[in-house]
This record gives sequence, structure tokens and C-alpha cells, in this order.
Amino acid sequence: MGEVVLETAAYAKIILHAAKYPHCAVNGILLADATKIRDGARNQDLDIVDTVPLFHHSHNLSPMAEIALTQIETVAQSSNRVIAGYYAACENFRDNTVEKCPGQKIADKIAEYFPSAVFIVVDNKKMVQHLDSPAIKLHKYSDGKWKPKDTQVTFQTQYTLETVSHLLQRGVQKDLVDFDNYLDDLSQDWTNLGIEKLIASINASNTIDCDEKDYR
Repeated sequence: MGEVVLETAAYAKIILHAAKYPHCAVNGILLADATKIRDGARNQDLDIVDTVPLFHHSHNLSPMAEIALTQIETVAQSSNRVIAGYYAACENFRDNTVEKCPGQKIADKIAEYFPSAVFIVVDNKKMVQHLDSPAIKLHKYSDGKWKPKDTQVTFQTQYTLETVSHLLQRGVQKDLVDFDNYLDDLSQDWTNLGIEKLIASINASNTIDCDEKDYR
């Protein structure tokens, strides 16, 4: 398995999604930088530059998934990105395995078209406001199954965990929009550009002070 690097915004959206709906299973899509992808290659390095939150209650509705994936793919292509994986958090606090995660068929389909795809499972037991280690587990598709890997995720910056902890403490998760939210109200932004801008401003200053930031 190649190295998997997560940019801060990509990791933040995963954690914020799980934190917004702690009573629900959640899932989403991983987007990688297409300029660093070798077509058809397996086990290549991935730079996960963004994540798109999908659902917190429509996991088993295939029409909803098709609508979401079509829109995501269109936007990804326009920004030179590729669908490179899937993430999910289980509903039960003690469940942290792929087998208990929702929407595995989506993950399997992604792996069919992108051999280097990864499956990220949120480690519910590490989901606290003060994150001091990655709250995710990496999985790779092999022999028809998603198998856990010992490979540790690498973050783009050393401030990622601190930044995400701060976002959680400030309650930014309440403003995260997934496709369930979007389909209920089409005026909402499923790309979460406001949150991305907030994170970018924190990264630019290398400070953790967003009290006065307007990210809506």
C-alpha cells in the first residue's frame, strides 16, 4: 500500500461529519489530486485533498447515491481531482470495522474503477474534542475484501490534529453540510467551501484562533 497523505480540510470534514451525527452512521467520498495519479496502477501514493460528506440516514437509497456521485464526479473533474476512496463511521460506538460500516457497495464500486482506492473507517473510540492521534483506520481492497493496513496516515501539516480539535471545540461541525442536508435544502453548499476557507486561514497563520472568522 502506497503512502496516504491527508490534507487538513479532508481530515477535518471526516471528523466533523462524524461529530455532527454521533448517533448515526455516516459516510463520504475521498478525492485525490489527479495530477499525481497513474492510471490503472495499484498501491500508488495518494494525496487526499478533499472529502465530500454523503449521508447520515440515506445510506441504503441507491438513487440518492447515484445523484450524489454524479455531482461529485463532475465537480472533481473540473478541479483536477479523482474519486479515490470512501470513508464511513459506524452507528454503534464500539463498532470500528468495515463490516459494520454503511454503504460498502459504494466503496466496492470505487475500488473497481480505481485499484488504489482506500477505505477510511472512523475510530469512534478516539472521537473526542482534543484529538492527539488520528481517529481513523486505513483499509485496502485485496482479494475481494477490504483489509486493514498497518500503514499510518500522514497529514499535510503538523497542525492538522490541533486544528481539527479546535474546530470541534468551537462547534464548527454543526455547520457541515452533507448530501442529506443538501437534498433537503438545495441552497446548502455540499462542498463546504466556507469550512475550507476557515481551515485555510488557520493554516496560513499557523494559529488556532478562529473566533472572529466568518466562514459561512
